[in-house]
Amino acid sequence: MKKILLLLFMSFYAFSLELQQDFLDPDDAFKKEFVKQKDKVVFTLNLGKSIYLYDDKLKVFILKPSKIEITEEVNIPKPVEYEEFIVHFDNQKIEIPFSLLKSKVDSSSYELEVKFQGCSKAGLCYAPMSAKYNLELDSPSTAISTKVDIKTDAKVENNSIVYGDLNETDTIANTLKTGNMLLVLATFFGFGLLLSFTPCVFPMIPILSSIIVGASQNEKMTAGRGFFLSLIYVLAMAMAYTIAGVIAGLFGANLQVALQNPYVLTVFAAIFVALAFSMFGYFRIELPQSIQNKINKSTDGKEKQGVVGIAIMGFLSALIVGPCVAPPLAGALVYIGQTGDAVLGGLALFVLSMGMGMPLLLIGLGAGKFMPKPGGWMDSVSKVFGIIMLAIAVWMLDRVLDASIVMFLWSALFIGAAIYLNVYKHIIAQTITVIIFLCGVSLFFGTISGATNPLKPFEKFTHASGIAAQSQGVNFTYIKNIKELDLAIAASSKPVMLDFYADWCVSCKELEQITFKDADVIKKLQGFTLLKADVTLNNDDDKALQKKYGIVGPPGLIFWDVNNKEVKASKIVGYKNPKDFLEIVNKYFK
Repeated sequence: MKKILLLLFMSFYAFSLELQQDFLDPDDAFKKEFVKQKDKVVFTLNLGKSIYLYDDKLKVFILKPSKIEITEEVNIPKPVEYEEFIVHFDNQKIEIPFSLLKSKVDSSSYELEVKFQGCSKAGLCYAPMSAKYNLELDSPSTAISTKVDIKTDAKVENNSIVYGDLNETDTIANTLKTGNMLLVLATFFGFGLLLSFTPCVFPMIPILSSIIVGASQNEKMTAGRGFFLSLIYVLAMAMAYTIAGVIAGLFGANLQVALQNPYVLTVFAAIFVALAFSMFGYFRIELPQSIQNKINKSTDGKEKQGVVGIAIMGFLSALIVGPCVAPPLAGALVYIGQTGDAVLGGLALFVLSMGMGMPLLLIGLGAGKFMPKPGGWMDSVSKVFGIIMLAIAVWMLDRVLDASIVMFLWSALFIGAAIYLNVYKHIIAQTITVIIFLCGVSLFFGTISGATNPLKPFEKFTHASGIAAQSQGVNFTYIKNIKELDLAIAASSKPVMLDFYADWCVSCKELEQITFKDADVIKKLQGFTLLKADVTLNNDDDKALQKKYGIVGPPGLIFWDVNNKEVKASKIVGYKNPKDFLEIVNKYFK
């Protein structure tokens, strides 16, 4: 296993080196020179091999004594169209007559600036650059080769320039580029700890707990044994996140998204149903006897069976149970995609995943330490975890089934669990059983009424919420591709918000059920044109939309101002509660 992982990382590292060797340094890609002649200044910009300039980023300014743009009044060579952009492939020779300068502001000295930004056909976009020249009209003619002045307040994202503030994802990506390696890894471990309290990690807790309970039926569970089983699970989970993340960053193939289709989720839900009935005692899930005999030829055969099974469960859980996209994960993927550095990016993803798994390690340690000796009580515990496995199956089906069907499944699960657990005569057990039964009945009436949120089964019976839903609901217009999006933005006289959504996205449901139902959020969004891109199917149009706006996976929110210009600093990745959402939106849209 170690050899395979080492080979993967070495392959990614070699690939990153190959990428870096194809790119020119800025000084070689853009060779600049100002030449003062008798009646003009000539700026020459020689482009390296396979380098091109964006026409709309090529600007000429007088900086001093007054800042004045003169781009439209100097002769710039005619651009061409390339991959939906207007660009220059030829070397640039821009003449700036003294008479033009005098007509703008009368002076004997000027400071001139030419701004530009370019990319390589190989795929790298360079940071915005500028060349400056101090002109003295009474001084003799000179030729000056200027150095690149890379703006510190600008960055390149998806073939466009971003000035001013960076959004959260890009800030994290820049941290990877500029930070100390140990500090970066420590930071990502901290991010992982914070993410461990999100809904994407919660389902892994009962999965791991059921594994430990199952293992304790066959042998005495100690703190060391519980920690070891948890460590195997967490390492497999971390490796899945790392491999999937590096693949997504380098090649744009998001393995997690690919696994979030109805067929895969249904099969995985069926596996959890089978695990549940196994815990109920109807049958045992184990390897075929022929395979067991081969494994058991070694002295640690039984242990190998358990470790392999746990590792597989941890690996699949990471990819299928918890595909949440958060700013730290997106930042690491953006960094890998921009730099090709699979080593540092992969390490960041690995320590992020280990941070997410820390609560799981503590659960394994605690379960092993405090779990009583095997006995009859284990049957009762197994039945409880069987019910939890059924709950995870329903939770997964929520991504592919209609909300009303999911409500019915929750209702059936709670009522069935109450009936199943009614055999226990202890007063505490009976009290819990009654509560579960009442919750199931509440969900059943909620299903009949048309409610879709299991946490609010009576929302249709509440007059206030009914009025709010009818008069203050957030209504989105769905768009399917880049063309429809561009038309919708051009037709809007208000700021625009685009929501990237998918049925299998847990955080998307949080945004819908919590953030977009908040009264203050609803009021704020009334001043926006609201668009939604449903990328559940992950088809070619979905991929093109996400690629254009740097969305590595839903949820993602993109904003445009009233002038139809994207406000990149306001980009939101992952779930934001109403307070944090409004803080970002109010900062850029007063």
